[in-house]
Amino acid sequence: MPIGFFITGTDTGIGKTTVSCALLHAFAAQGRSVIGMKPVVAGRENGVWQDVEHLKAASNINLPQALINPYAFDAPVAPHIAAQQTGVEINPQVIQQACQSLMAAADVTIVEGVGGFRVPLSSSGVPGKRYDTGDLAGMLGLPVILVVGMRLGCLNHALLTTRAIESAGLKLAGWVANTIDPTMLQLEANLQTLTEWLDCPLLGVLPFQEQLDVRQLAGLMDLSRLE
Repeated sequence: MPIGFFITGTDTGIGKTTVSCALLHAFAAQGRSVIGMKPVVAGRENGVWQDVEHLKAASNINLPQALINPYAFDAPVAPHIAAQQTGVEINPQVIQQACQSLMAAADVTIVEGVGGFRVPLSSSGVPGKRYDTGDLAGMLGLPVILVVGMRLGCLNHALLTTRAIESAGLKLAGWVANTIDPTMLQLEANLQTLTEWLDCPLLGVLPFQEQLDVRQLAGLMDLSRLE
């Protein structure tokens, strides 16, 4: 039976793509067909959207770009602002249909969110018309995996994000600690605190890498702990 997970994070730039790719490789090592999805991306570098390219490289089946990444914007700004600048409305139904197509074609679909869990996606801020990444996760109905960027302030960010996920009625299937600050003081103590406070399994602790090797990081993921 096809499965999927929605990957969110405590902030932007904390390694959601790295973790998503590591998960794709880990599931693929079990002999499963896997596909990564980036519903919305903002920020093109050297003519490409790096997050999307990394997810495609970590997938082992090929599907149309329009399904893998329905909305792509050049400017490295909040997605709803980028959409406004280009006269585009991000339609969650389009994303939902694309996700369903991917899940019909692959054993495992990894959907990477944009920014943190409550990043606005709608151009309207009017109640009843506005929606954010959390609303999108709810519409897709996938279990959530939280990426915690291990740095000063991560405890508050992780607990707030967890509360938001739970308030949205979504299942938190697990969390991944990504060491983005190699000089972080009391790393082990922070990991212990999060392990005690987060009511979901720790799937892996990823070390800081100067040269990223997602295949190696995939070996640090314990998929058996997914709830």
